[in-house]
Order: sequence, then C-alpha cells, then structure tokens
Amino acid sequence: MPIGTFDIWDALVLVSILIISALIGIYYRYTGGKQKTTQEYLMADQSMTTFPVSFSLMASFMSGISLMGVSNESYQFGTLFGAINVSYALSTPIAAYIFLPVFYRMRTTSVYEYLERRFGHATRLAASMAFTLQMVLYMGIALYAPALALEAVTGIPRGTAILVLGLVCTFYSTLGGLKAVLITDVFQSFLMFAAIFAVIGVSAIQAGGLGAIWDVAQERGRVQYFDFSMDLTVRHTLWSLIIGGMVTYLSLYGVNQTQVQRLLSVHNLRSAQSALWWNLPILGMLSFSTIFSGLAIFYYYRDCDPVLNGRIKSRDQLMPLFAVDTMGQYPGLCGLFVSGIFSASLSTVSSAVTSLSAVTLEDYLKPLYKTIFKRTLIDSQSTLPTKIIACIYGLLCILLAFGAGSMGGVLQASLTIFGVVGGPLLGIFTLGVCTVRTNQRGVLLGFLLGLTFAFWIGFGGPKPAPTPLPLSTTGCELRNVTEVAQAVQATMPGAEPHFFWLYRLSYLWFCVLGFLVTIAIGYCASLTLAHFNLADNSQIYFDKCHKQLDYDLFAPILSRRWRRQHLTKQAHANPDETLRKLTQATGAT
Repeated sequence: MPIGTFDIWDALVLVSILIISALIGIYYRYTGGKQKTTQEYLMADQSMTTFPVSFSLMASFMSGISLMGVSNESYQFGTLFGAINVSYALSTPIAAYIFLPVFYRMRTTSVYEYLERRFGHATRLAASMAFTLQMVLYMGIALYAPALALEAVTGIPRGTAILVLGLVCTFYSTLGGLKAVLITDVFQSFLMFAAIFAVIGVSAIQAGGLGAIWDVAQERGRVQYFDFSMDLTVRHTLWSLIIGGMVTYLSLYGVNQTQVQRLLSVHNLRSAQSALWWNLPILGMLSFSTIFSGLAIFYYYRDCDPVLNGRIKSRDQLMPLFAVDTMGQYPGLCGLFVSGIFSASLSTVSSAVTSLSAVTLEDYLKPLYKTIFKRTLIDSQSTLPTKIIACIYGLLCILLAFGAGSMGGVLQASLTIFGVVGGPLLGIFTLGVCTVRTNQRGVLLGFLLGLTFAFWIGFGGPKPAPTPLPLSTTGCELRNVTEVAQAVQATMPGAEPHFFWLYRLSYLWFCVLGFLVTIAIGYCASLTLAHFNLADNSQIYFDKCHKQLDYDLFAPILSRRWRRQHLTKQAHANPDETLRKLTQATGAT
C-alpha cells in the first residue's frame, strides 16, 4: 500500500491559508469604526448579514475533533449517527422563537445578563463561571487532538502545529474582533468542506465511483437507518440521538454565549432567525458528508484495518492516515486536507476566545470595576482591556494544548463536559423564560445539583468500552502474524464485567439527565422556598403588588398569553381602556 508524504506543495497550501486568516484580522482592525467601542469589537456593531453568521454558527459547532470523530464514528459503528440531524431540525424553531427573541430584546453582550435580571446576580455569576470552565477546558483539546493525530501520520511536529495555530488564531481574534472571526469562519467553512470532499473524491477514484463505496458499506453492515430500542444503555438509538441531540443542540444554539453572540451581531431579529434556519442545511450537509467520508475510508481499509495492523495507535488518526496514503500523488491536496482540519480547530478556538472575552468583560471585569471605583466602566474605555483579555485567553489555549498530553483521561473528560455543563445551563434558562414561579434560591439549588449529578454520571466509572462493528485484516501484508493475531484477539468480546447501571448509560443521556434534574429540583425547590417565605422573585414585576410582569423576560408565546390574561382580569375595573389594550395586544400577535 503506497504511503504519501507531506511535501513542499502541501506546506505552501497550509501556510497560504494561515496567512489569509491573519490578513482578515488585520483588515477588520483598520476598517469600519476601527473598534473604538466594545459594541463593534465584540458584537460587530450589529451590522452583520445572515450569510456569514449562518456559516459561523456551523464552524463554531464543528471542530477538528468533530470532523475526525464523526468520520471515525461511521467507520466503526455505521451511519445511524446521521439521525442526530433530525434533532437539529426539531430544535431550530425552539431556539429561534423561544430563546432568541428574549436575548434579542435585551441586546446584551453577555447572555448571562438575562439571568441577573430574571433571578439575580448570584445566578448570573454561577452560570458564567460554568460556561468559562466549559470553554477553557475545551479550547486546549480543540488544538491538541488534531495536532496529535496529524503528527503521527504527516510528520508535522505536534508542538509546531499547536504553536502556529494558536498564535494565528490569537492574532486575528484579538486584532480583528468578532467581524474578523465571522469572516474567517466563512473562509474556514469552505476549507472544511474541501477537506471532506477531498477524502470522498479520492476514495471514489479508488473505488470507481460513489456507488461502490455505498455497496461495500451495505455488505459490511455499515448502513443503518433505525434502531428503536428503548434500552438507555445502548450507545446510539433513534431516541437517544433525537432527544439527546435536541438538548445538546439547544444548549449550544439556544443559550450558549458563543452562538448567541453571533446571532446578536445581525441588525434585526428576523435576520438572526434566518441565520439559524440557514445554518440547518449547512450543518446537515457537513454532517452527512463527514459520515459518508467515514464510509469512503472504510472502503479503502475494508480488508486491512490500520489499527489492527499496527500502523496507527488511535482511531483518531484514521482520517489523516488515509490522507497521506491516498493524496500524496496529487500535489497540494494533502495540504488542503490538513488545512481543512486545522481550520475547523481555528474556528472553534477563535469562537471560544471572543465569547470568553465578552463574558469576562461583562460578568467579571465591569462588576469588579464598579465595586472598586464606584462608577461604571464606559464602553469607549473597554476596548483595550477586552483585547488584552482575548490575547490572554488565546495564550492560555496554547498552554492548555501543550499540557493536554500529560492530562491523560482529562482529554475525554473535556469532551464530555459539553454535555455535562450544557444540560444544567439549558435547564436554568428554560426555567427563566418559561416559568413565573421560580426564584433564585430554588434555581441555584437545581443548577448545582444538576451539575453534580451530570458530573457524576459523566465522569464516574468504570464504563464499558463500545463494541465496534466487525473489522478485517484479511488483506494485510502480515509482517508480524503474531502481533496482528493478538490485536484481533484483543478486540474480541470476552466475559463482560459488571458495571453500575448509570455508568452504562449512553453518553447522549448525560446532557438530558442534567437538564431534567435541574428543571425538576429548580422548580420544586422554588415553590417550597416561596411557600415558607424563604425566597421571592419580585424582580420580575414592575410594581410592588406583583401584578405587572416584565413580559420581556419570557418566551414570546407565553408572554403574549399572560399579557392577555392580565388585561382580561382588569376588564371590570376599566372596561373601555382594557378593551383597547386587549385589542392592541391581540393585533400585535
């Protein structure tokens, strides 16, 4: 089997793409309002259009880990994972019409400012700290994992890749602000598609067409459409992918600072909602393409699995190995593939840097400044500190990536933390926009217990290893028959040890359970505390009698209903005036 190399043409392609990303940052530093305010630097002056935002939403969601991981998923376990796209379609209207209008009405830089208005400062601080922990842990792995995988098969030194990528990302994120990040996300999105299409195209040439790839996948049991099992311990079923996917999607696109910050950068709510809807087919196209790329790689290695043959040690290195095995004869193609993988990491890290800068400024720095100096930090004085914060987070990302190699199990933990933290965060926002009777103490109790429970089942163990579909070594050049035989035997199922039931749950349920625990305990605790006069939610009312709600704090569909109910109750007191207001409220709907 011929092995390609990462040559000078590949290096030129990679360097050119990194230079273009840096130049975009320089361009947006010296155009527009020249970032005299944080409104322009962190929110793009709310002047962006639907097209770049929709691509940026996808690029922020799909990292280099996602591209290689989803491809490896279909290679090992089949195409069932594609059903998660159903959850994206079901969740998009919820994010667009329940959560987004609430944040858009407030026009806040930090999404967690909503929690302060709804529940109080302690809730805002707890949520923003959880988000900061989530993103800081993920930034390092987002750089480290692709660099590690590519080092093993392309020869690009891991340290060099981390340093170059981290510095370029920090440079254009710090210099150009959100506008630069959004435009580079569009550029990098096309590179991500190019990398995946390159894998599919090269394999199709080897196979003589896409049909041959699909036929082999069907023959070897990789094509799977439905699994209606109700067993929560089954890794992927239709129910876990749809329900777990919905909670994960909403925790990212509905209430996550990274994505909401992008949606608030457009000029009106309708455009922001359009960006969410346009993101759906873009995300679906990349998702299905990446799944098919796994089948394309499986076709190439169908009779000689590289891990069982001892060529690579980790499944994460499968896609890069395929690239150097097949793309070396096409000058620059392997470089384009590597650029696509690195671009996915760049877009994720730059998104994390800008969102963390916004949260640090609004939730930590400004309150601290007001406490110390007894005055508000004005917008025009905030730009330089925000850039310094962005630079610090970028450098921290590099340090975390260098230290990730010594963390061992924390690597998997940093991936799991998205679901573990995302579920409880979605829970407190849902209680905020959909209920009136919840209060700060009850919600905080639910959030902390939800986090604790999700961390327990997410990071507790031991957990059973997933069993892949059959893999073959019958076509390998058996250089060491004993070694290959031992590798094959190691993958055969033996006597299954006993695992605690919660540890056997599919990872897709971690986010769901964290969400449900937060909702249940948060609501019940709020009612109990209010009953004993130990908590109140008076901040959601305009009057001391607690009759006039601040309807902007709630989902539009609920606030319109409650407003009509309130006006109807006042009908006897002032029939003519109330009828006029009721007519206006009905017409507004």
